[in-house]
Amino acid sequence: MRPARGNMGAKGLRLEGKVALITGGGSGIGAGVAERFVEEGARVCITGRREQPLEAVVGRLPDGSACFCAGDVTCVDDVKRMVRRTISLGGAIDELVNNAGITGPSPVAEVDPDLWRRTIEVNLVGPFLTMHEAIPVMIRQGGGSIINVASVGGIRAIPGASAYCASKAGLIHLTRQVSTDYASRGIRCNAVCPGFVRTAMVETEMGVLAELLDTDREAAFAMVANNTPVGWIASPDDVAGIFTFLASDESRYMTGAKLVIDGGSSSLDPGTMVFRRGEAR
Repeated sequence: MRPARGNMGAKGLRLEGKVALITGGGSGIGAGVAERFVEEGARVCITGRREQPLEAVVGRLPDGSACFCAGDVTCVDDVKRMVRRTISLGGAIDELVNNAGITGPSPVAEVDPDLWRRTIEVNLVGPFLTMHEAIPVMIRQGGGSIINVASVGGIRAIPGASAYCASKAGLIHLTRQVSTDYASRGIRCNAVCPGFVRTAMVETEMGVLAELLDTDREAAFAMVANNTPVGWIASPDDVAGIFTFLASDESRYMTGAKLVIDGGSSSLDPGTMVFRRGEAR
């Protein structure tokens, strides 16, 4: 059974006065992190390619706590606008969350080269560009925290996910590089490696798995849950807390780390995994 989220108690707001730029903030993990950051006292600028979902997220948040900037993280001019918009919100960029990402399951010999390039551009070049623009701002203000959303696919192979896994592995190493190069300037850079989290992108992946297993999407989710030691699939709210920790001063001695949040799945021997029907928990 999924445990209830605990009460943090009267410790105060962990991100009070902070300003965050969150890419891919219109849905899924990005939207969940934006909501949690605002709960903890931050102001956030969320970005994505489509205005409508961004407007919807901002509309759910308290007035003055959030704004959005539509654009493509692979476009330098768009990234510059995102950074400027974030600075206009609160005069700084204390936190950068690189969450924008795509997937396109195909083995190397079968993947469309254009899809391969696009996956690398969004998942790896995009974080490079946002860091390229945000790090000088962080240096001028005396530091900041960068959180790159990688994946368990960056530390182990996932059948058929060649471009996705390669891009996330590259992002993990880029995280280490940034942490090494900028620690002396007060900038921390860590990677979060989620497993299955119930987002729109994972819903699509579950559709593909359902077709392969000749079943429906919910049954596919149940099969994955049954192969997860905790027995259920995370929601964005289940993983948002680790982002708050990494953005806060509680993690001030942590940089260059990769934190796996997958319900224990990566600890399993793949040979022990059995896809079987069952009810989602």
